[in-house]
Amino acid sequence: MLLRKKLAAAKPKPAAGADIKAGPHLKKVEDLTGFPVFPAGNKSLLCKFLTKDIYNKYKGKKDKAGVSFEQMILSGSQNIDSGIGLYAGSHDSYTTFSDLFDKVIEEYHGHKKDGKHVSNMDHKQLKCPPFSKEDAARIVSTRIRVGRNLAEFPLGPGVTKAQRDQIEKTVSEALKKLTGEHAGTYYSLATMSKKDQE
Repeated sequence: MLLRKKLAAAKPKPAAGADIKAGPHLKKVEDLTGFPVFPAGNKSLLCKFLTKDIYNKYKGKKDKAGVSFEQMILSGSQNIDSGIGLYAGSHDSYTTFSDLFDKVIEEYHGHKKDGKHVSNMDHKQLKCPPFSKEDAARIVSTRIRVGRNLAEFPLGPGVTKAQRDQIEKTVSEALKKLTGEHAGTYYSLATMSKKDQE
């Protein structure tokens, strides 16, 4: 055990700025000391579009919410089986780090930088052909998931514990104001009883 510790301590750390191997050994932002090199055949969009030029342009920079570029690429650099591997720290990330985000978004969503997003929340205008009887019989349940954030807070990779608590407080207070068929009871995971969890 002592010999292992001595060998680990003696193991030279990569020079700052030198390329580093991507993988689960990258535990925290400070471990991203250089350009992450992915194994051959990696299919993540981070691997595909993160060039040394883009990395060098953005390394050490932060978006307006204070979230670093390294924080946005950490998960994808750790989890080399990730399909995307890039997570915005705030709405501003898409602009501040556009050389990378624009390419990933276009590849994944087919949405070009100059494209316009059109929302239509009228379910009656959906063009959905009916399921066959056999396919319909396979459906047990379904869900629609939409993830958004409050404008004044960073997104997941950059939000602090204190900010998460404030988000929960803000959202739960808003939910208490719902009436009619939308009214209900909000249960916080932090204070929910075992019985309620079950």
